[in-house]
Amino acid sequence: MKKSLFILGLLIVAIACSSPDKKAKLEKLKKEHDHVSAQIATLEKELNSTDKTPATIVSVQPLTVQPFDHYIEVQGRIDGNENIGVSPRTAGVVTRVIVKEGETVKKGQALAELDADVLKRNLSDLQSQLTYVTDLYEKQKALWDQKIGSEVQFLTAKNNKESIENKIASLKDQISMSSITAPIDGTVEDIPIKVGQLAVAGVPAFRVINFAKAKAVADVGEAYSSKIKTGDQVKIFLPDFNDELQQNVTFASKYINPTNRTFIVEVELPPSANLVYRANMIAVIRIKDYSNSSTIALSQNFIQSSKDEGLYVFLAKDENGKKLARKTFIKTGVTYNGLTEILSGLKDGDKLITAGYKDLYDGQVIDYK
Repeated sequence: MKKSLFILGLLIVAIACSSPDKKAKLEKLKKEHDHVSAQIATLEKELNSTDKTPATIVSVQPLTVQPFDHYIEVQGRIDGNENIGVSPRTAGVVTRVIVKEGETVKKGQALAELDADVLKRNLSDLQSQLTYVTDLYEKQKALWDQKIGSEVQFLTAKNNKESIENKIASLKDQISMSSITAPIDGTVEDIPIKVGQLAVAGVPAFRVINFAKAKAVADVGEAYSSKIKTGDQVKIFLPDFNDELQQNVTFASKYINPTNRTFIVEVELPPSANLVYRANMIAVIRIKDYSNSSTIALSQNFIQSSKDEGLYVFLAKDENGKKLARKTFIKTGVTYNGLTEILSGLKDGDKLITAGYKDLYDGQVIDYK
């Protein structure tokens, strides 16, 4: 229709320039133009009133302000309060293993014995010599008390006796080292040695663990050293039990391991009749390092991005009796567990479009329940 009006206008100009009665014909054509324009306006109005473009069906979710916490998550392990690898104090061949794995032992209880036959024979010889030098000493002492004999003879006898006694005491200490004993009360969890093997000082022959108090231990990266301190809230997730415990950090080391640039964090675990802690059991440690008591947090799936405009979401708005999708730009904070903190752009009560938002444009007519 607009094209017809344009052609009609050209005809008016052409006729006005060529016709002798230009003014009369011009007036006539203007009247025809006004009539056509009125018809065009009427038709456009009718078309607009009958044009019912179907609304896009979406789902919406009212937004609410709520607390948002961010956690540092590291994989750790369960350990006993005392977990000791017990090694012999001297090298020797194992002649007897006295305890079994899983057995409860007391501090000082013998766990195994090493071959000490040579030492015992030497002890027997020294004890025989001690008997002989003791008799000589007592006789020499009796004479010296009566001022008989020389002082040198008395002192020599005394020195011989004391020398043998010191050798016996030293040998007894060496023999006692041939017995591997428990350094703590606990449970024998591992026995890597066997009878006939050579046990070496510094190499664990037993592992004794005291689970009277259990703890979760993790190596945390140096980057978090300024964010974690003793007393911080922590969640301990135990995959083997599908259970989570709420605790506090009991120890945060101030020493950075130069090899892997980590520091140790420990969390004491409460005793439980339902949970049987085991050494080296996996424990996922989640340490709170950030908290916002009043904010809006969204699933990352709802947040879209534009290279030129930035991050945005679609909100449902009621405007002039219509439900419209409105592109709303936002500023985000930290993200944890699939949720992103919203710093600005949204408020409590906003209706977030959560389904059907991928193909929307700003101002599009929508519908929802």
